Amino acid sequence: MTHLSRSIGRITAAGALAFATALALAAAPASAAATVPVTWDCQAKPPIGDPQQLTLDNSVQADAPATVAAGAAFEAVLAPDPTTVPPDAGGYAINRLENLVLRVPVPQGATYQSATLTGGSNLGTGIPRVAQAGGIVSVTVPGPLAGGSTFQLPALHLSLTASGAAGSTIETRLAGSSYTDPGRTVTANVQAGPFPINVPTSCFANPSPTLTTTSIS
Repeated sequence: MTHLSRSIGRITAAGALAFATALALAAAPASAAATVPVTWDCQAKPPIGDPQQLTLDNSVQADAPATVAAGAAFEAVLAPDPTTVPPDAGGYAINRLENLVLRVPVPQGATYQSATLTGGSNLGTGIPRVAQAGGIVSVTVPGPLAGGSTFQLPALHLSLTASGAAGSTIETRLAGSSYTDPGRTVTANVQAGPFPINVPTSCFANPSPTLTTTSIS
């Protein structure tokens, strides 16, 4: 049992960076999108052993109009690029990734109308869904996303209304400010010898960048 515990601890430590890197969100343009660098601060929590911290640098290409009239409707779009899940980490197989959730807050100065998903490929048997609750829009991809596979997340379309005062701005950001208040979560199933184990990972953008800025006219 002691040997097994140490083995599980080693695989989760060695694999944390690999599978979390595979999940770094990179969004593709919808028209003239802007590329915004994002640094994800992540914590992987294996069932045995200490949590593993890691930092991931990537970018988001986010699109929204530069200006909008007060009271008018507008759309912001995040369209992920294809991502490859590594087949192994530290010599151990990554079986699959499950329940990937990305969270985006409804921006101040805007009223949420709806959110839809389009596109996406190789996302497993689960059906991606999007929902809004408490001012947070959550995109959930159940998966499974197989180790070694290349997938593309669906594009997120946020339909909003400019509800702020004329002269103010609407800033789109990622949700999350800590491991307990994450902007992105996922569970990796990793093979530790004969035993598959689940390693939940929580990430938040640190610092949290402004993805888009829309001025209300």
